[in-house]
Amino acid sequence: MELLAPAGGFEQLRSAIAFGADAVYLAADKFGMRARAANFALEDLPRAVEEAHAAGVRVYVTCNVTIMEGDLAELPAYLRAVDASGADALIIGDLGAFALAREHAPSCQLHVSTQANVANAEAAKMWHALGAARIVCAREMTLADIAQMRTEVPDELEIEAFVHGAQCMAVSSRCLISSYLTGRSGNRGHCTQPCRWNYALVEEKRPGEFFPVEEAAAAPGASGAFIMNAMDLNMVSHIAELRRAGVDSVKIEGRNKKAFYVATVVGAYRRAIDGTDSLDALEAELRCISHRPYSHGFYFGEPRQACDYDGYEQETLHVADVVACEEASAGTGMWRVTLRCRNRFAEGDEVEALIPRESTCALVVRDLHWLPRDEEGALLPSEPVAVANRATDLYAIEAASPIPPGSFIRCRQHRRSARHPSDS
Repeated sequence: MELLAPAGGFEQLRSAIAFGADAVYLAADKFGMRARAANFALEDLPRAVEEAHAAGVRVYVTCNVTIMEGDLAELPAYLRAVDASGADALIIGDLGAFALAREHAPSCQLHVSTQANVANAEAAKMWHALGAARIVCAREMTLADIAQMRTEVPDELEIEAFVHGAQCMAVSSRCLISSYLTGRSGNRGHCTQPCRWNYALVEEKRPGEFFPVEEAAAAPGASGAFIMNAMDLNMVSHIAELRRAGVDSVKIEGRNKKAFYVATVVGAYRRAIDGTDSLDALEAELRCISHRPYSHGFYFGEPRQACDYDGYEQETLHVADVVACEEASAGTGMWRVTLRCRNRFAEGDEVEALIPRESTCALVVRDLHWLPRDEEGALLPSEPVAVANRATDLYAIEAASPIPPGSFIRCRQHRRSARHPSDS
């Protein structure tokens, strides 16, 4: 079973590779559904593909927005550039773009995006007849639906399914609300997420008087409800069932997410697929990163919405990235770890190191030094400090064991960023 990870930029790409992805999906600077992600300039795509392939990781490029008539003039050149980059596949949801890709990107496999809403075997077989190597299941399919489809489609047609991340309240993400309310189309990669907004009714003859829209008993003083606010998907405890259903690739949503998020989620699902950790431990790991309330989506029945509040919670705070590690002094058995500060941490803090392909390591911040630079960027003599609080500056600590570059440092700190109806 392939583990497919999101890569919104080079940092996320490298984290996905380091923490165990078999493949990554990403977008160049056009035709992708996550326009707010850093994405990759078209001229940088060959370098991204080269980095991934050097690690044995496949690269799939998204071309899954709704294609408009005005896009057709530049689409062939774009497809040729993706083909020339060495990318392994294109993820496409539009039939016209699919036809152009067959002509202009002959070296790429063609994967049918979830935007195409493939929810039955006949649709899957038709796409396969047109040249698709893989279909990405519609989000609305149950596990039983997928298992049934697997028995009815050709063996060589691969099935991919989302297992983690944000969900859309619209059918396979094809929503008009953002475009209608803000002029920014979700189907063109510019969703403003109005389904996450707090809604209440106003009666025309009672201006200023709000009436909450409720699906359940509202909290005292509530003035609205988040009636379309989908929970996040989390299927880490059900990987074995997905495998038995015939899913070839499990996909993590999150091209707008940071490298720390990608590393945490990819690492957890890698261990789930490999069977190297308990399900309780994996569920606990996924509570470490920022997330909305978790659910199983449509896999086991109708999903629920998070009607009480819109926001995120997490059990840990990402405080630093590990950029270097070397022996502190010969014979001491200690290691000097260089960190890039992301959030405040201090001497004596108990923290954890999230390490690629290894168990999380607990340590205490010791011998904290700031590593200042001059105006030209050259390192100056280090200074002992009590607190690391200069974001993106370098600091050093001592550790009893090596912590390789590409690891992340986090501290246990429950955080909840939530907007309740009563906060309106």
